[in-house]
Amino acid sequence: MVSIVVPAHNAEVTLARALDCLLDQEIADWEAIIVDDASTDRTPAIIAGYVGHDARFRTLRSCAYSAAGARNSGISTARGQWLMFLDADDWVDASFLAKMLAALKTTPDAVAAYCGSRRVMPDGELTPSSISTEVAIQPFETFARRCAIRTHALLVDRETIVELGGFDVSLRTCEDWDLWQRLARLGKRWVMVDEPLAFYRISPNSLSCNSMQLLADAEIVIARGFSTDPRVEHPASAHGKGAIEANGRTASEALAWFALLNAASDCGRGSHSINPQSLRALPAGRKWAGEIAKAVFDGLLVGSLSVPTQLAARWDRFGGSLTELIIELGKIWGDPAAGRRVQYHLEQMLLDSDDLAAPRRLARTLGIRVDARNPISIELPEGIDQIYAYLMVDGRIEARVQFGALGKVTRSHWINLASQSGVADNSNLSAAEASLPMAEHPSDPDSHFGKLARLAAEAQGLVRSSAEPLEPLASPRRKPAADDHDTDRTSFWNRRFATEDPWNYRSPYEQEKYERQLEILPAGPIGRALELACAEGHFTRQLAPRVGHLTATDISAIAIGRARARCSDQPNVEFGVLDFSADTLPGGMDLIVCSEVLYYLGDLAELRRIAKKFVEALAPGGSFISAHAFVLRDNVERTGFDWNTFGAQAISETLAVTEGLVLEQSIQTELYRIDRFRRLSLDDVATEPTIDHVPIRAPIGIGVARNIVWGGARALRRDVARSERRQRIPVLMYHSVADDGPAALARFRCTPAAFEGQMAWLRANGFHAIMSEQLEWSIANREAFVGRPVLITFDDGFQNFADHAWPILRANDLTAEVFLVTDLVGESARWDVDIGPPTQLMDAGMVRRLAGEGAFFGSHLATHRAIDGLSSSDLAAELLRSRMFVERWTGRPTTAFAAPFSVTDRRLGRLAKECGYRIGFGGKHGPADLDCDPIDLPRIEVRGDRSLDDFVARVEAVLE
Repeated sequence: MVSIVVPAHNAEVTLARALDCLLDQEIADWEAIIVDDASTDRTPAIIAGYVGHDARFRTLRSCAYSAAGARNSGISTARGQWLMFLDADDWVDASFLAKMLAALKTTPDAVAAYCGSRRVMPDGELTPSSISTEVAIQPFETFARRCAIRTHALLVDRETIVELGGFDVSLRTCEDWDLWQRLARLGKRWVMVDEPLAFYRISPNSLSCNSMQLLADAEIVIARGFSTDPRVEHPASAHGKGAIEANGRTASEALAWFALLNAASDCGRGSHSINPQSLRALPAGRKWAGEIAKAVFDGLLVGSLSVPTQLAARWDRFGGSLTELIIELGKIWGDPAAGRRVQYHLEQMLLDSDDLAAPRRLARTLGIRVDARNPISIELPEGIDQIYAYLMVDGRIEARVQFGALGKVTRSHWINLASQSGVADNSNLSAAEASLPMAEHPSDPDSHFGKLARLAAEAQGLVRSSAEPLEPLASPRRKPAADDHDTDRTSFWNRRFATEDPWNYRSPYEQEKYERQLEILPAGPIGRALELACAEGHFTRQLAPRVGHLTATDISAIAIGRARARCSDQPNVEFGVLDFSADTLPGGMDLIVCSEVLYYLGDLAELRRIAKKFVEALAPGGSFISAHAFVLRDNVERTGFDWNTFGAQAISETLAVTEGLVLEQSIQTELYRIDRFRRLSLDDVATEPTIDHVPIRAPIGIGVARNIVWGGARALRRDVARSERRQRIPVLMYHSVADDGPAALARFRCTPAAFEGQMAWLRANGFHAIMSEQLEWSIANREAFVGRPVLITFDDGFQNFADHAWPILRANDLTAEVFLVTDLVGESARWDVDIGPPTQLMDAGMVRRLAGEGAFFGSHLATHRAIDGLSSSDLAAELLRSRMFVERWTGRPTTAFAAPFSVTDRRLGRLAKECGYRIGFGGKHGPADLDCDPIDLPRIEVRGDRSLDDFVARVEAVLE
């Protein structure tokens, strides 16, 4: 079944181990062709011993002086269906052949099977397993860019290898990569065995340590991968012209990644053979920092002949050259912060693998063990701005803390960290020492909190020096809800009229409603008229010229006083305080007008009782006019106001069945209806009413719109508040709301129409908006969320939030929290300048205005730089400065931040708390729940290139 080709050159030390692993195989149907490539040591004798002992071993002599040539010799005499190439210093697990052949049997069309591998260091230590899952998905695109499999970690079809011509003997290294690339170009399947069955010995004298040769050969192989390869006669059509340069992943970038691996390996050996300029094509973006750090980490393992747990302890051997390499990377990219970002990632990886048995001083991080019960102050070495510590109790590691450090970490600081980590209590501290860190006495200017206090003072000075006069914050004006009730009706209404014009009677919407009430007046002269709930007399003044005598009444003396003043030039109007529910109505009226007030009655039984009073107060043939809005409680399936009361439909139906009343005419809009009823006289005959459906032409103000649910509701807020309690909620993340912008930013830009559809869906499905402080309170108190809350957040603070998003939010009775880039407020999003014209940001005056209207604001830091590339001092300065400016503009305490680009690291949370924040949003995605860390909350990104159905599915998934 399998022919195993074993090239051996002076391999007397390792060859027996390699051949013994073949004898241990669970599958016996194999042959091993050992190719002695001009050995001058005991290798031939060792080979002879195995050949003599087991007929499955055969031997060949070769003078190729290369693994490629020796392997080709073996291929030429191989008889198996499958080929394996085992170097004389490597080995495989006893189950290797059985598991690989089993995988191939389940995938008959596969041309190769591969498994995971582990490196073996000279001291016998093993690295963790590694395997490339991409090979099974897109083998050619993978091998065009890198060699993803160890030479002996796969079985390949022999006939195919023969057709491809075997290994390229012109390559001193990378010959296996070149062959796998040609094999993958055929477009046939590769099957993965996800186990580390192959073991690869690292030697300080192997060719893999020759970085210059590796780089030269890799350049050839990569160039072949991105072009046609005449050696492959029948490539798959998709691969004939080479790899696809998708998403900037070019041949130059692939070579740069390979160069980085070798440059790091050189650093691990203490050499500098790789020119840093060969790394120029590496991507400098934030999302690649972790991948670059992983590549450096991997190179260090090889070059330093170490396993992960040994790297931090060996920092002195390679740390200086490695740091220089990373600094050089930052210079090549023109972005020192990008280099720092890689440095932070790498140092965290090193210390994550270490036991800190002794202090580890890296470039920016100090790794130490600290006795949690009896810590001592720690002075920061020069250049260090991050602590990575194990908190120890009785010699055991009880917790890990990692934080940005600005200066000396004092004893009380350590014990407080231990207490917060649940490791120790403060019982052995004095009262002063046991205080919270921010309250630590800043008399020591070199301590962490002493330096933090200095940064805070500097930030306060900036705010004071740059502060311009701001308009006083306006209190949000809200129309009183129709579902407010009070046992004392008079007091209730007097409170409503404590502010003049509480319902915005002068608005075009109300005035258009008044015009239609005048249109529906009965034809002919009207003698005596009664207006119930005349409020401040706005409609009274318009009605007076149409009647002989008008009695205008209201329960509120305050309202009557304003109405009397407004209509002082109308001689036919008299005013009086009247509670039409409790008081006797004057009789013999030709017309009674009662609008926008019957909602406030206790229930329909009271309405039925009062309707009889209306009939009694009318003269026979007199008219009763009612104007009221449609309310969802009457009919949840049609447009209506979300008030906890009955509305126009119930009022009209009640009046229609009141004995003595008949509906004559009705003017109906989508939002309200105006009805004229007539009191029947003895010989009256009721006729079919005239129904006129008319549009609303007047603009609808926010005070009205916020209570409307257009098209009906699927759930009402008050209903879900009574019936639903949940452990998690959606926190939605938006950026821009605009129709136009750079195509590359389409993901981050919702059109106003799409945003309006999303907010309308939330409103119609019973969601209400909360703020991050409410979310933090629920988490802190383990209090289930009531109803269907949603937290709507916007990053960056674009002007289009004010222009488009805010009016839509207000119209749907929702609000949002906007995270501002405070140093750039009033400017533009310069972080997007390389993508297209940067979007305008709100200025401080606009922020102030929206805060007065009910919007909330938090920090997106000061400069919109990703925090994992900032020094700890710069990060603290941005957190403090940004918070203080937001508080200046909004007049409110600011406790929330969102990390720019959703990038965070382990320093951010603790440093943010020390700078006065309680709530933070980082890079996690998904719903927020009661188990979340409030300083690292997740959000659900709402993408502008997705449909409303996608939005609905994401939100509904949180409700499940």
